[in-house]
Amino acid sequence: MMPVDANVKKIIAQPLTAEAFQKYGQVVSVPRGDDGQSANNNTAKRFNFLGNVQNLRSDAKANMCVFRCQPVAMPFHMRMLEKHQYSNQMFSPMNAQRYLVIVSLGGDEPDLQTLAAFVADGTQAINYNAGCWHHPMIALDTTIDFTCFVHENGTKDDCTVTQTKEQFFVHI
Repeated sequence: MMPVDANVKKIIAQPLTAEAFQKYGQVVSVPRGDDGQSANNNTAKRFNFLGNVQNLRSDAKANMCVFRCQPVAMPFHMRMLEKHQYSNQMFSPMNAQRYLVIVSLGGDEPDLQTLAAFVADGTQAINYNAGCWHHPMIALDTTIDFTCFVHENGTKDDCTVTQTKEQFFVHI
């Protein structure tokens, strides 16, 4: 671990809630107090319109892929963020474990004054808005497979990566 000095900031991750995450995207989960709609010959309940799908490039294709993420030690030393300017990006855990979500608003560069960290449980998927700065997925306790949905066209514009000007340790 890097020695802590005045240039290293501490962030405390909060439990992930739809309200706290709304400026960055959507938390996709079964809504509390919503019985859903009957589906599949009454063998299921369906919950609709839980996240926004954004594709801002006509030549980009929907890409459903899987990320296998190894757990990291805490506190987590954050040094970079990325964004997908032209597409939302959704991650849904396939093996129900908690994970860390780090996000920031901003334009060409992240606005580190808006940096936030959340702990998601295994029942919550996240859907980043197009242009939302975020850290790649961070598994906490064990290896997690995530289904990911994003629109891409295979160019450098699919993902913008930047090293942060400040360093942060994220604690849970």
